[in-house]
Amino acid sequence: MNKKIVLIALISSLFYNCSSTQLVSNWKDPNTVLFHAYKVLIVGMTENKDVRVDFETKLQEEFDKRKIESMRSIDLFDVKFTSTKQSEKQLSEVEDQLLEKDFDAILFTKVIGSEDKKTLRTKISRAENYLNSFNDDYISHQDIYYKDDYYETFSIFHVETALYCICEGKERQTIWRAGIDITDPKNFNKSIDEYIKLVLLAMEDQNLIFHEKEESSINKNKSI
Repeated sequence: MNKKIVLIALISSLFYNCSSTQLVSNWKDPNTVLFHAYKVLIVGMTENKDVRVDFETKLQEEFDKRKIESMRSIDLFDVKFTSTKQSEKQLSEVEDQLLEKDFDAILFTKVIGSEDKKTLRTKISRAENYLNSFNDDYISHQDIYYKDDYYETFSIFHVETALYCICEGKERQTIWRAGIDITDPKNFNKSIDEYIKLVLLAMEDQNLIFHEKEESSINKNKSI
């Protein structure tokens, strides 16, 4: 069976069984065929520390299962960093520090929301045009960390994950971006699990960090 058909079937199954999530965007840099990363920083941007820890920990566990080194932002960014606005210069310094520590990618997830899904989708479309770096994306949304009322007016959540390359000698640009609407934000534990499944499936299908052929080879060797 065609791999694309299998992917669509799996995603559709997740949607029908878990109606609180819906894929609304899935974009990949057309110039990137394969993307390998060996050490990834996982960033979950939310003012709710418990949700942030839960999300980053569960995602790190998935990286561990696939033998890819990762680090949670909760272990790297201190309270002072996330409670105050960071300038482009400060974030560039962070990226330089990550390069020195052998990181080559950032997987950045944030929650943005609107009661009007049509308006939200318009914002997502525009974001793809101008949020070309982790710095731009972080600066545009860093209020999430310290605005207590950020989520109060939203009945529908949109969670967006972007993959950024911070490789030495390469432009630090967006490799991939995907978003999922969450219609049951009160059940965050369930929503986080569903979201992570969809993100990993999409990344694997597009050969971003997780590669199907490599994983199949590993599983085959284990079975011998």
